[in-house]
Amino acid sequence: MTALRQGVEKEKFEERYSRQILFRGIGATGQHRLASGRVAIVGCGATGSALASLLARAGVGTLRIIDRDYVEASNLQRQSLFDESDAAESVPKAVAAARKISAFNSEIVVESHIEDLVPRNIHALLEGMDVILDGTDNFETRYLVNDYAVENSRPWIYTAAVGSYGITLNVVPGKTACLACIFPDTPNGMVETCETSGILNSAVNLVASIAATEAVKMLIGGEAATKLRKTLWSYDVWTNEQAEIAADKPRPGCRACGVREFVHLAGEGRPHVTMCGRNSVQIHERARPIDFAEMQQRLEPHGTVRHNQFVLKFWHEPYEMTLFPDGRAIVKGTTDTRVARSLYARFVGS
Repeated sequence: MTALRQGVEKEKFEERYSRQILFRGIGATGQHRLASGRVAIVGCGATGSALASLLARAGVGTLRIIDRDYVEASNLQRQSLFDESDAAESVPKAVAAARKISAFNSEIVVESHIEDLVPRNIHALLEGMDVILDGTDNFETRYLVNDYAVENSRPWIYTAAVGSYGITLNVVPGKTACLACIFPDTPNGMVETCETSGILNSAVNLVASIAATEAVKMLIGGEAATKLRKTLWSYDVWTNEQAEIAADKPRPGCRACGVREFVHLAGEGRPHVTMCGRNSVQIHERARPIDFAEMQQRLEPHGTVRHNQFVLKFWHEPYEMTLFPDGRAIVKGTTDTRVARSLYARFVGS
């Protein structure tokens, strides 16, 4: 690159991020550190899409978006990177997010992975990332990310929102409490979800903004890192109630960061057929390549079928099956894993 070209690129860079560079906590040095930063966002639903948008606009150089799901109309109320055409075409969220980001910041790298993060692929999907962000909707995946982060000394941020309530926690392995320090066991009993309790998009955007700012501090490092929050923080935008729990030190005897037993990373007891919200069941027990054109011919006598390059949709009343190229499927219309497995075996194969 010639000196002239370099000068033009530098001027464009400084103009694009000029208001952020003016902020004393970031400056020119911090902005360049963001440009070389690599962030993985696990889950690109409500919080994940808000995190991706904020960090892309802030100039984080590489975003790796990992999501197993596709866009539906009910997502549009809170999932800020998607539009009606994405829902109509059932575009995978990771792909739709990458497309939208490229339209407003073509200078960063966005990698989309249409996958369910599980023990067998987590090392490949999270390798080389500087920070890991939580956009998931279940504790099973969060504990898995926590195990990986602690084992590999990788900072990550737990983030969740449901109803009018948002909560977030910074995890800096070896320095702060990890997720297993705060929640040693998976929450028992009835757990609120967006499907059962609804969600306000303002709660999503509030907690995502907090988490994105903490991620920026992690990426910049130095003095910025000294400003990291060391509490589990929660806020209810409807009642205006907030709470904080100290998380500045690891808990003695913690399974993950104390004893270093990474049971979730080892995949112990992990089911192959799981609930997936929205009256749906996910089947991910084996990887098998699927030829969508061939599958459509096979399924057409049994119901309505359509596909694009990313997903195949099959309606066999009263069920709807979404099939992905690696053989993973989401069966909608039941919460019975036995029914879902039976439908999969009948129409896709056992």
